[in-house]
Amino acid sequence: MEDKKELKTVIENVPSTEEQDKNRRKRKTARAALSFGIMALLLVILFFAAVNIGSLKVTFPQLFSGIFLESDDTVSTIFDLRFPRIMISMLAGAAVAVSGVLFQAVLKNPLADPGIIGISSGASFAAVIIMAAVPALFFFTPLFAFLGGVLAFFLVYTLSWKGGLSPLRIILVGVAVNSMFTGLSSAMNSMSGGNMSGVASIVNGNITMKTWDDVRTLVPYVVFGLVLALAFAGKCNLLSLEDKTARSLGVNVNTMRILISLAAVLLASISTAVAGAVSFLGLIVPHIGRILVGSDHRALLPFSMLFGAFTFLLADTIGRTVAYPYEISASVIMSVVGGPFFIILLRRSKKYAN
Repeated sequence: MEDKKELKTVIENVPSTEEQDKNRRKRKTARAALSFGIMALLLVILFFAAVNIGSLKVTFPQLFSGIFLESDDTVSTIFDLRFPRIMISMLAGAAVAVSGVLFQAVLKNPLADPGIIGISSGASFAAVIIMAAVPALFFFTPLFAFLGGVLAFFLVYTLSWKGGLSPLRIILVGVAVNSMFTGLSSAMNSMSGGNMSGVASIVNGNITMKTWDDVRTLVPYVVFGLVLALAFAGKCNLLSLEDKTARSLGVNVNTMRILISLAAVLLASISTAVAGAVSFLGLIVPHIGRILVGSDHRALLPFSMLFGAFTFLLADTIGRTVAYPYEISASVIMSVVGGPFFIILLRRSKKYAN
């Protein structure tokens, strides 16, 4: 009898499946909230560190006072020289990271990245053509870059389609398209004698000489693209399901896939037009983001904005300091770090095991 009572007590104290699921959701929510908080704090710390790297240094009170309260020559110099570069790093990083999340949702491919599958290089080539051949249309460079990104995505999507989308075909075709447009951009840079700073900065991913005009060019497109991406968060969750299941829930899968793809192309292309082509950022950030905040795009997309801004700014800051007084572009830093990361993901993915 005593054994039966003890067994009954144990059974009554075992939480139900519903309670276990509820506790699991609470833990995931708490971890996601903690990840958001830590990432926001790290971004603020990195921002202040990037502001102070160089011969001119300021304290936080001095920086705040010089920007918002009274004129300060040191702060004004830093504001004009370093702030545009920092802002472009953060904006471009957020845009490329979110673009990677959207492409992975649309293509159902965990290795999709705007740099790997050729979107960035297509946008880069279009921007280079305009700046080299018709410099009078400089202010329309982002729009032409967007058209170049759309062309690259169209090529990848159509050439990869064979009764459906194969993750392996997408990567192989994307690498080929990326190589083609990268070669064409390099050729245009060589034909210009390498003396056109605008062309060279796009080809080499160099943001050293960027100004507030570049920031003003980037801001409206990136803000629009990020807001659009957040609006599509719920649809991205549905696209992760089988197409038949999504259609049964009333989703026009093809139309939604096109709209989300255009948002992803816009973010990648505009960033490329200003900051140059950046590979692997849109691959690394979403994968780490899923580990920290889960696969729900309503949390993954805003977290990727923060993490993408932090990652690209960190890459640029490392590039400024690791070989001082010389500089290494952030795109090179991302390639060095992202290459091994891509290989690890490729080897671990069951879809590519054979």
